[in-house]
Amino acid sequence: MFDGPEELLEKIQLGEDTSLELKVVRLKGDRVAEPKRDDLADDMAAIANTHEGVLVLGVDDKTRDIDGIEIDKLEAVERYVYEICNESIRPPVIFRSFRLQIPDSGGVLRAVLKIDIPRSLFVHESPGGYFHRQGSSKRKMPPEYLARLFQQRSQARLIRFEEQPVPGTGMADFLRTLWEKYTTRSNEPSETILLKRNLLAKEEGGAICASVAGILFCCEHPERFLPSAFIQAVRYRGTKQDSNYQIDAQDIIGPLDSQITQAMAFLKRNQAVGAQKAPHRVDKPQFSERAIFEAIVNAVAHRDYSIAGSKIRFFIFDDRLEIYSPGALPNTVTVESMAFRQVTRNELITSLLAETPIAGVRDGIKRGYFMEKRGDGVPIILAESETLSGRKPIYRMIDDSELLLTVFSDAAERLRA
Repeated sequence: MFDGPEELLEKIQLGEDTSLELKVVRLKGDRVAEPKRDDLADDMAAIANTHEGVLVLGVDDKTRDIDGIEIDKLEAVERYVYEICNESIRPPVIFRSFRLQIPDSGGVLRAVLKIDIPRSLFVHESPGGYFHRQGSSKRKMPPEYLARLFQQRSQARLIRFEEQPVPGTGMADFLRTLWEKYTTRSNEPSETILLKRNLLAKEEGGAICASVAGILFCCEHPERFLPSAFIQAVRYRGTKQDSNYQIDAQDIIGPLDSQITQAMAFLKRNQAVGAQKAPHRVDKPQFSERAIFEAIVNAVAHRDYSIAGSKIRFFIFDDRLEIYSPGALPNTVTVESMAFRQVTRNELITSLLAETPIAGVRDGIKRGYFMEKRGDGVPIILAESETLSGRKPIYRMIDDSELLLTVFSDAAERLRA
């Protein structure tokens, strides 16, 4: 939006409107003094709640003069915007920043920071409350407007959230080597195939965007657009969740199949492996890798991606392993019936995982993360883990919003003794 310096300058000269917000920048040393943190948070949330828009930092909103930002201060200003979007707005607002030079009234080139903010999939709350944009101003949303907006965006999430368009994205955000895996069976144009496969989606106005599933599978860094779409992995020494006893920690990011592969690598480097000498030495790991593989695949495939601010958490202790997956169980599935029923929240994600080759496996029996929608993942997790440790894993719901799986270590009984 307003991509070139000339187009942006023409827009600035016309002044603010629904799609443009201008802010002068004042610094004290390396710290941004103006705009104020809360004010800027309210403005950015209002744009995300209403319509795609552009914030230009370095321009006086009243006189439209190009004051600019010192080039060596651009990084500090950009970091200020990042902190506001991630710390002062809930859920965080996605943005893209661009450093440009445009001429002031005297023809001198001045640096400005252009911030592109897409219309959001979510409703954002900033320090002042819930705002939307009317013309060139932000306004607090009346209760009935806010209720309607929540309803509209909640309905969009409930109806195949994985197929919803992600505003402000497009095929250019995909990595070719990633999307080509899903287009090999057709000779049609790539964009046509990706639309048919719901990896691209059309917005109401006709613009073609990446879908949520497209971002998760075909984007090198999905967390740029879906900040919670990652796995937080931690290995603790002992049996308590205490940051003072972290042995290893990693935020596992990237396409979904890569996240699964990285999570398994995290397990392998952090689990203890014992040995049994009857009659020959046999390595005996803390956890069944087959069971944990199924558990991670299930978490990635079935979590609720519409819940902002919630990631998969993968914790390893001396006596157990815990996997927290965001979202309630789908439909009428209960914790007690999970081993006997097969219901999926994300049909498209599950289907795409089924045809995604597993890294490092060639000519093996299992070519995709789901060979079919067979529904035997939970039974494998239960049986394999109980065989190794002598204790059946436990599933339980937390506040009807998060599923926790606890798998006990082979060493758990020795630690308890």
